[in-house]
Order: sequence, then C-alpha cells, then structure tokens
Amino acid sequence: MSRALPKYNKRRVVMIGGAAAVVLSGAVIAGSALAGQSSGSDAAQNARTLADPGTITCPDVKSQLPAVPASAQAEVDRNLTLLNTQIQEANTRLRNTVGQGGPNFVNNAILGPLKDKRVSTIDRIAIAIGRTSTKPTGLDSLAACTLGTGGTATGGTGSGTATAAPGATATQQASGSTGGGSTAASGAGTITCPDVKSQLPAVPASAQAEVDRNLTLLNTQIQEANTRLRNTVGQGGPNFVNNAILGPLKDKRVSTIDRIAIAIGRTSTKPTGLDSLAACTLTK
Repeated sequence: MSRALPKYNKRRVVMIGGAAAVVLSGAVIAGSALAGQSSGSDAAQNARTLADPGTITCPDVKSQLPAVPASAQAEVDRNLTLLNTQIQEANTRLRNTVGQGGPNFVNNAILGPLKDKRVSTIDRIAIAIGRTSTKPTGLDSLAACTLGTGGTATGGTGSGTATAAPGATATQQASGSTGGGSTAASGAGTITCPDVKSQLPAVPASAQAEVDRNLTLLNTQIQEANTRLRNTVGQGGPNFVNNAILGPLKDKRVSTIDRIAIAIGRTSTKPTGLDSLAACTLTK
C-alpha cells in the first residue's frame, strides 16, 4: 500500500501538469485569436478610414441670389452648374490623394484651390446679374468649403454637400511690370506669367481706374503665389505646385482678366482672347 502511493502521486502530478499545459495552450491560442481579431479590426477600421476620406461641403449659392434677369439666366445657370462640377472634382481628388502630403495637404491642395475656383465662378454670376440689374454683393462669403466626415451627397445648384467619391522671387509680368517678391527659398523656383498690360487695346478713360486696379491685383496674386511657393517647399506630392498654387493662380487671373475686359467693353469694343494669358509656369 505504501509502495503504491508514490506511483499514484506521480500519476496525479502528470495529469495535473498535463491539464495545466492544456489550459495554458488554450489561453495562448485564445490570446492569439483575440490579438488577431483586434489586429484585423484595426486593419478594417484603417481600410474604412482610407475608403471614406470625408465629405466636402460648400454653402448654397443659388438660394442667396437675388432675382436673376432673364438676359442673365443662361450664364448664371451655367456657372451654378460649374460650381457643382468643381465640388465633384474636388471630392474625386480627395479620394485619389488619401494619405498623401502632410497635415495641411487637404487645405492646401484641395480646399484652397476649390475656394479660389468658387470665388471666380461666383464673381462671374454677380457680374452677369449686374449687367442689367443691381450687382449682388457679399457672395464671396459663400466660396469657402469645409471637409466633414462621411455624409451623403445632396444635389445642389452650385453648392451643397457632395460625398467624397469612394517663395520664390516673383519675376512675373502680369501687368507689364516685375512683381516684388521675397527672397527665393532654396529650390523653390519662380512663377512667371504672361504680360497682360501690353496685350490690351486702348483703354477708355472711363475704364482706366478699374483696369489699373485689376492690373495691380494681378501683380498681388503672383506675389501671394510666390510666397505660398516659398512657404510650402517640400510639401505634397509631385503635382502639389500645379494643384495648390499654379491652378488656383490661373483661376484668379481668369476672373481678374475678365473684369478688365468687361471694364473696357462698357464703352469700347470688349477685347477677346485675353484668357489665354491666365496660365502661369514655374521656372527653376
């Protein structure tokens, strides 16, 4: 009896040890499964974040317009449609550039250029109405858009919410003069624009002040673009300068050059083809 006890005790030790090993193995396997599940959940969450970069929302323009004269209706409708197109393009860009650039990429490369385009388009709407009625003011306050999370597209007439589809030295000649500039940043380059002043016909005296004011504005726009060029060296991807600086600059210049042509056209023949002078280039 006394000799059997050690064997029994040995068997008990083996059985308990085996059970403990099984329990421990189960804990390890369960822990691994939970870790895998957590990792998979994180990956799924990340995938959802990448798939849903958010929604660009813009103020409604149509509802803020006064009565539109019949003579301006077609032009106003065309520009309201363009506002929708601009939001759709911005959301496509938002989807296609997820993860690119730094923390300010969306503001610099998408929301900023979108605002500039909307300013130009809204200005054309106001000008169209103002030709035969009182020109609306304050519409520029509707140009800025914001980025939200998720959301559903609401159709709009020039605005609304659209779902995100899954410095340099200024050697510019915007108005026949060289714009002032800041010291060139290393490797930033220089933005150069076609000369506008030399391409204008004789300017009527009644339009001279407005033309001069807009020629000065062309200079200011290039100075601002070169400052932005200097301050964003190294940001974004290979298309950053085109998307965030040259594109918005062109849109501003189109609007400003259009105002110059309109001013001349009030009392003389309106010049045409000046929009070809709007695009600028970056030289190193």
